[in-house]
Amino acid sequence: MLDLKEKYLSFFKSKGHVIIPSSSVIPENDPTCLFNTAGMQPLIPYLKGAKHPLGTRLVDVQKCFRTNDLDSVGDSYHHTFFDMLFNLSLGDYFKKESISWSFEFLTKILNIPVSKLAVTVFKGNDLVGKDEESASIWKSLGIKEERIAFLGEDDNWWPNMELLGPCGPDTEIFYFRSDEEVPEVFDPSDKRWVEIWNNVFMQYNHLENNTFEPLKNKNVDTGMGVERVTAVLENVDDNYKTSLFKDVIKKIEELSGLSYEDDNNKASMRIIADHYRSVVVICGDDALIKPSNTDQGYVVRRLIRRAIRHARKLNMDVNSDFDLVICKMFIDKLKGTYKELERNEKIILEEISLEKKKFVKSLETGLKEFDKIVSRLSSRVIDASNAFKLYDTYGFPLELTVELAREKGIKVDEEGFKVKFMEHQEKSRQGAAGKFKGGLASTGEMETKYHTATHLLNAALKVVLGDHVHQKGSNITVERMRFDFSHDSKMTSEELKRTEDLVNEYISRSLEVEKLEMNKEEALKMGAEAMFIEKYGDVVTVYKIGDISKELCGGPHVSNTSELGHFKITKEEASSAGVRRIKAILE
Repeated sequence: MLDLKEKYLSFFKSKGHVIIPSSSVIPENDPTCLFNTAGMQPLIPYLKGAKHPLGTRLVDVQKCFRTNDLDSVGDSYHHTFFDMLFNLSLGDYFKKESISWSFEFLTKILNIPVSKLAVTVFKGNDLVGKDEESASIWKSLGIKEERIAFLGEDDNWWPNMELLGPCGPDTEIFYFRSDEEVPEVFDPSDKRWVEIWNNVFMQYNHLENNTFEPLKNKNVDTGMGVERVTAVLENVDDNYKTSLFKDVIKKIEELSGLSYEDDNNKASMRIIADHYRSVVVICGDDALIKPSNTDQGYVVRRLIRRAIRHARKLNMDVNSDFDLVICKMFIDKLKGTYKELERNEKIILEEISLEKKKFVKSLETGLKEFDKIVSRLSSRVIDASNAFKLYDTYGFPLELTVELAREKGIKVDEEGFKVKFMEHQEKSRQGAAGKFKGGLASTGEMETKYHTATHLLNAALKVVLGDHVHQKGSNITVERMRFDFSHDSKMTSEELKRTEDLVNEYISRSLEVEKLEMNKEEALKMGAEAMFIEKYGDVVTVYKIGDISKELCGGPHVSNTSELGHFKITKEEASSAGVRRIKAILE
């Protein structure tokens, strides 16, 4: 198979970019997102002005996960987990180079015909003008005017017009994925045109007075999904028919006894394949995310249960090890790129198996509840409230409730259910909005203080509990910090007090926070610690706090511990097996 990732990295290396390793799919010290949703996200401090130790031109393949595409999975090209190819300019080149190199890579390196390409650019509004510059560059490269569409802020602005901070227009590149004749005029609403690349131009700073001030140092961030481009290169109009998925789809056909070519089966088979691939990557991450009722764990639980429901729809035996067979295939396919999957294979399979057992039990309980609902009916219709209760409480998809009702000669208020489902989605969307903004607008004074406090807490825990303690994750807001660490037992009240006192002692010593740049080997030799050591390149940034802490980190931090105030632990609890969680505040 054509090695798209290697071609991409090699091409941009030839344009002066330094290859950096992928970060974890779980954000490090970013309270705004449950997952890394784009290539640029782990590099936000550098987009905001921090100096990257490897320079101003970077290229990477980043593991990404998006929940906003969850309801779209089942079609031929949407995914929850995906690999993002991206190149970054930190105050270096801008639109001309970015657009020209994108065009060159697609047409010269990948040999995609210009005749099958189209683009969108920002049409402007009453706050920011039309992006004529990008359109002009595309025309100079051979993109016809009829293939350039000007769209509004919902399509061609990043991150969005409401958020303060660095922002700007983007230009998206589309490929006509069909054997039909390519239309002369590009219609972005035509589903045959599929977006394959997005170039974001961060050229403005959105100020509190709602004006957009040009940035002194303009950044470029581009992103291209491996899955969609692989489909283009392999000349298929279905991502699940590419080499990334087709062997797994074939296995699902064998396990179900059904054909993928039957349109009645396609959506379910795609959902099963997509969701288990995502679960493998998230559960296999060294952050040790496991199914639960909160945050990333809840998303994993939802993916597993949704996959099981669709397996049942395909008449697969959900009590068999069908899920482990599929997950093992994805581990084998991905472990060459992501070494942690091989290292954590046993944990991945155990957690998936355990979660399935819980849900199968829930299904049985739900069937009993269904019988109770039917026995209480005053008419031959299950109302919307009860149908939604079966969905929300017991994980019954509407089609399962309808199927069971049909067997008993009764109906379900499907339209009423859909209204309740839409209301539920809107509430979930509003509740999650703060979790998926992207991070550029949320590193203020308090977040910076809490970020430094996590380093002090990590150091104190090593003293109190032992050197086995390592950071497994953190979440910071303006009100509090949350810190996950490796430890297999509940901390005693004495241990908690010693930890709290030790952090406050570090603060009272007015320790200087030093920022050092060095090669990674040198950093490790001096004892510097990192949450995800694989993500760092050869040159790293180390934050040294007096003689008590040395960590590889992108920042930001205070300059002296005396700035932090009083540290207070508010709660200590289990996060997952072998991982504890501390919540704390600065007073």
